[in-house]
Amino acid sequence: MRFSAESVAAATGGRLVGPDVTIDGVSFDSRSLQPGQLFVPIVAERDGHEFVPIALERGAAAYLTAREPVGGTAIRVADTLGALMQLATARRSHFHGPVIGITGSVGKTSTKDLARAALAVSRRTWANERSFNNEQGLPTTLLNTPDGTEVLVLEMGMRGFGEIAALCHIARPSIGVVTRVAEAHSDRLGGIDGVAGAKAELVEALPSDGTAVLNADDPRVRPMGAGTDASTLLFGTSADADVRIVDLQLDELARASFRLVTPWGDVPVRLGVSGAHMASNAAAAIACVGVVGGDIAAGAAALWSVGLTTMRMEVRRTPHGGLVLDDSYNANPTSMRAALDALAAIPASRRVAVLGLMAEISDPEVEHRGVVEYATALGIEVIAYGTDLYGVPPVDDPVAALGSIPGSEAVLVKGSRVVGLERVAQALAADG
Repeated sequence: MRFSAESVAAATGGRLVGPDVTIDGVSFDSRSLQPGQLFVPIVAERDGHEFVPIALERGAAAYLTAREPVGGTAIRVADTLGALMQLATARRSHFHGPVIGITGSVGKTSTKDLARAALAVSRRTWANERSFNNEQGLPTTLLNTPDGTEVLVLEMGMRGFGEIAALCHIARPSIGVVTRVAEAHSDRLGGIDGVAGAKAELVEALPSDGTAVLNADDPRVRPMGAGTDASTLLFGTSADADVRIVDLQLDELARASFRLVTPWGDVPVRLGVSGAHMASNAAAAIACVGVVGGDIAAGAAALWSVGLTTMRMEVRRTPHGGLVLDDSYNANPTSMRAALDALAAIPASRRVAVLGLMAEISDPEVEHRGVVEYATALGIEVIAYGTDLYGVPPVDDPVAALGSIPGSEAVLVKGSRVVGLERVAQALAADG
């Protein structure tokens, strides 16, 4: 999006210092800033104001600041993060196409990636990079929307009540997708029902002429349609799902092939990513294509070549040909079981799961032990790393504990983001 420094000051209640200039997009990271963008220094563990001179050297057209300006064009504001959100709220009025909000405890980033690919075949589509789904990432995504974009896809994350409502105030979605409710951040929200209430804020924010796209198979997501005047579209395997998954099969890498029965016709789907649970994410993505009037057949065909955001069921190989499923970006009990199911579906003489902590869940000991019981029932060995909550003595070096992993064996690497298990997956892989 292009806008002027003067309009930034007007939208944020700030004061323009220096000449008015034309701005093309925003960045809160001086390392990835592109010439012509507005630099937004965020005050967090480090004060982003320290990097304003670097941003100017790299071609920032202007910058927000809650400090004394240091040259160039500045917009003086009380709070830079608040101003970023205000600016995005104001600029949202300049986008007139469908805005799709996606949330859920499990699968929201994968669904966003799949929806972007499926929509892009017939509509010019823009979406969050990686997991830019919070109060910094979502406004930045919106403000970086290229000219000519027809559909905007915005992933929405949360850790507490009111956070998705705040993101919806900025984005004003016309379509809301809820993938699934699980034990993620449940310790902050009073349990899984609290998680459901926080996720439902997306559905409640939809306009009466909007559409709620809801998981028919999740007993906490399905009822969310009662909280909106928008129309409801159900997806999943349930017999009454509007976008229904049938005839699902998995190949040797646990990649799903299936058929979708939809209001716009039936389409075959073949996914290039592992896990039967990805079929539900794909169904939600195709539902979005149908709602905006896109080509669902072309969208479904595009899903085979979709590369998901890294560390999400990413297939790697060891130097000896063994398979590594890198699902190390995050974890909760529901996503753990889905990943273990995918590992169990892969033909292998030995299957091992390297598991790290599942953070921010309300009953950690019960949930961790339950994951081990589930893995054992599937014939999967568990190597615990960094925590004794699994009831398995943790190892200091999973790579050494595994030894060489030949082509007949498969390993899953998964844990919450704070554990940093991607380092283990990289070390196991041939390019690690």
